[in-house]
Amino acid sequence: MKVKARWYLLALGVGLGLCQYKSKAYHHGGTTIVHLFEWRWSDIAEECERYLGPNGFDGVQISPPNEHIVVSKPHRPWWERYQPVSYNLCSRSGTEEELRDMICRCNQVGVKIYADVVINHMCSSGGGEGRHSTCGSYFNASREEFPSVPYSAVDFNDDKCTTSSGNIENYQDIYQVRNCRLVGLLDLALEKEHVRGKVVDYMNTLVDMGVAGFRVDACKHMWPSDLKAIYSRLHNLNTKWFPEGSKPLIYQEVIDLGGEPIKASEYFGLGRVTEFKYGAKLGSVIRKWNEYKLSDLKSLGERWGLMPSDKALVFVDNHDNQRGHGAGGASILTFWEPRMYKIATAFMLAHPYGMTRVMSSYRWDRHIVDGKDQNDWMGPPSYPDGSTKSVPISPDGTCGDGWVCEHRWPLIRNMVTFRKVVSGQPLTNWWDNRANQIAFGRGGQGFVVINNDECPLDVTLSTGMPAGTYCDVISGLKTRGRCTGKTIRVHADGKAHFSISNADPDPVIAIHTQSKL
Repeated sequence: MKVKARWYLLALGVGLGLCQYKSKAYHHGGTTIVHLFEWRWSDIAEECERYLGPNGFDGVQISPPNEHIVVSKPHRPWWERYQPVSYNLCSRSGTEEELRDMICRCNQVGVKIYADVVINHMCSSGGGEGRHSTCGSYFNASREEFPSVPYSAVDFNDDKCTTSSGNIENYQDIYQVRNCRLVGLLDLALEKEHVRGKVVDYMNTLVDMGVAGFRVDACKHMWPSDLKAIYSRLHNLNTKWFPEGSKPLIYQEVIDLGGEPIKASEYFGLGRVTEFKYGAKLGSVIRKWNEYKLSDLKSLGERWGLMPSDKALVFVDNHDNQRGHGAGGASILTFWEPRMYKIATAFMLAHPYGMTRVMSSYRWDRHIVDGKDQNDWMGPPSYPDGSTKSVPISPDGTCGDGWVCEHRWPLIRNMVTFRKVVSGQPLTNWWDNRANQIAFGRGGQGFVVINNDECPLDVTLSTGMPAGTYCDVISGLKTRGRCTGKTIRVHADGKAHFSISNADPDPVIAIHTQSKL
């Protein structure tokens, strides 16, 4: 396999600095992004080629690529990435050259890159001074001096914030939320042309390099009018990979659980928006809290108080709330509870609501005191000098050295393919037992069955699928004309028999037209 992989890379011409612009890799129909949280650029490039492209992933959300502070701790914290020092493209994930190479190599195999961009603020006012940054650039946070941009004190919102601390103190006051510092982070005055120009230049540099869009951090803390002005000046996507006139995809982090005056709907006209209520509600249903049942999900969507599907970016968990903060609370499911997490992810990827993003995490040493994880700050697996470790892939396809790689779990990988096969198809043939067993189809292109009950599932259902024998893609795959897992026989009337034990670690069956023998 190593020899084959090497020849494949040589054929693409994708060694570092050798990536060739050969063809447009713009694929319609793919709908799932994976967040490779804190991965190095070189590892992402390899993962695109060997795994993400062949398995139908639409794109990768990368960690913020700009220069950021370096915090001295026994292990550097993950939140370093969200404290910018400049817009130079050198971060703990790698150099600008490695970033360019990764973008090129991923585009070559049809995997888009979505950059997480931090444009609301610079680092904390207590971020220090000197050269404690990933490029070694000088800055002085206490004096608000960032000469590598350059920004100075006149480029921040200090004069508009009305609190004595300079920080947000009341989330019911929209002026505080958008003009004051978020936990001490120096809040940029985005209405000023100089600041807008620097932000636009940074984002356009990434667009010109080949990124397909952006996850925009902390949008609730920025005025929609400022964001509209910035987005309107973004370049079209690079025609080396994307059709002429293509616009960047933008999805905006807006935490709106209700109860605050700032609403996610204020940002709908600018791009997609992160729907944080989705993971919170889905977690509550699968945990069976508040008398929720899986059958309740039949009406999932706007009737649940969620935003319109075509505006939503949905996820089971993200890098914030898997650590117990950032919205959702204890209902959020994560890799620490793998069985329920797989049920939630299977449902999300099978159901037509929203654009989906799956998480790819690393482990940390949890230390819970009074319900709070004291180690939620811990950064990625690192060497003693603080540099991030590479992601080793084991012979069985799992990751080692502390990297979790949920996107490589067979159920999640194969449901990503399922979602791509059924893209654009309506929800059909819903069935439930009025409790925690459900099934539904996607327009005759796919069918999924989930058992979250305390008893076995054994039932014959109308699938809407063409007659034939299908491989269940949860227990195995279709390989060389046979199934490595369960087989499902769909009869001429579209009906098929399904059986799922309540003790199965993967209590899901899924078939689609490409798994038919």
